[in-house]
Amino acid sequence: MSGRKFDTCFFERYAQITLENLLGESYADLVNEDRPDLQKPDKSLGIEVTRAMASSKNVAQAMLKEMAGLDVKEEDREEVDQIIRSGYGYGLQEGRYIGYLEYEYWQLAQPLKRIIESKVSKVGAGFYGNFDEYGLYIFCKDDLDHDEVMLTMEYTSDLQRHLDIKYSKMYLSLIDKLYVCDLTQVDRLRRPTDCRCFEISKQQRKTYFLQSIR
Repeated sequence: MSGRKFDTCFFERYAQITLENLLGESYADLVNEDRPDLQKPDKSLGIEVTRAMASSKNVAQAMLKEMAGLDVKEEDREEVDQIIRSGYGYGLQEGRYIGYLEYEYWQLAQPLKRIIESKVSKVGAGFYGNFDEYGLYIFCKDDLDHDEVMLTMEYTSDLQRHLDIKYSKMYLSLIDKLYVCDLTQVDRLRRPTDCRCFEISKQQRKTYFLQSIR
């Protein structure tokens, strides 16, 4: 295990697989590149993939470097073994554990508002190149309810209101659901209103995980 190194491709693959499975074929041709992480070859869409977690969380408490001695229920053994072997845990065991290869990814995560500020600033400055539309996909380690999602949409919309280059879509990925937020649809007070929630079953999560570690 010690010879393998962490990279972000697992999460970028997980994001692409989730988008294609839940939202359809229009996301099937996304390719893994850089700046932004997922791109359509015709430059019609570029999606930056990142993560957010409250700074008060202690990632190390959930890390799975040494699980051989843990008392694991028999029905959970297969998934726990997969986490140990692959070094990744996102999508399995209700998000309770973090694999040893993804530890650094979460250790460096910033709170949600701070990471949105950073990514909005970058897209507005042209950091992600020239695309017809831009999306922001955020893996959220903290659970968000519908009201918190709507407030996050409003916050993002306010941040980028006066920018020439901005995100049209935001995807908030929780372990068991994906929120798809359209930042272009606003009410009379210029608050975004269109947000769909897609539930992700345990079997779907396992499928996404297995496809992402290939």
